[in-house]
Amino acid sequence: MTLFIAAAAGFVLLHLLVSGTRVRDALTGAIGQGPYMGLFALASIGLLGAIGFGYAAARSDPANAVYWGPTPTLQYVQLVLMLLSMLLIVPGLATPNPTSVRQEGALDRPDVVQGMLRISRHPFLWGVAIWAFGHLLVNGDVAAFILFGSMLALAVFGTYSIDAKRKRVLGATWDAFAARTSNLPFAAIVAGRQSLKLGEIGWWRLLLAVVLWALLIFIHPIAFGVNPIP
Repeated sequence: MTLFIAAAAGFVLLHLLVSGTRVRDALTGAIGQGPYMGLFALASIGLLGAIGFGYAAARSDPANAVYWGPTPTLQYVQLVLMLLSMLLIVPGLATPNPTSVRQEGALDRPDVVQGMLRISRHPFLWGVAIWAFGHLLVNGDVAAFILFGSMLALAVFGTYSIDAKRKRVLGATWDAFAARTSNLPFAAIVAGRQSLKLGEIGWWRLLLAVVLWALLIFIHPIAFGVNPIP
């Protein structure tokens, strides 16, 4: 359990205290962008692997106290949340976004704010946050708190970390983009700075999200040994 906790904490801290701060600026200045990205990717993959193996072992650890289990109601809520998460994650990954790695050049496009970016600057991370929160609802054990809690914290605080990093590098260009969008999903639309245009998202992206959601439900008992359907 100790190594599992250390891996989860290390993964979160790597992204929030290194990738999103001036530590990253110092490292890229010292060794270059390419080597930094390579080392960062290796560290991330290594920690993710440790988290995966650690979670599998922690589930049967005597210290893994269980405080609640899934109920039919919570499972139905979870299914809806997973659909919402996929509707953010899949179109978010398939949409050019200046907040994504090495996609800052998207800001040069006059029509950059369209589709998913009208909803949020960080659709992928908010999708991950909903995914993590949904899993916490139906997994009331210590191992789940560590895994899904760390992913939830990283996703939410990561949005602010990325915003600060982009502002530091891009300055006024970023400010103009941020003024037309919002971090929190739908906040810019509610505030009247944007309007919801589903057609811009691309119906194929939305359909793909639904298909992947259904596929994950189907394979979940096989891959993870848990049936998400009550």
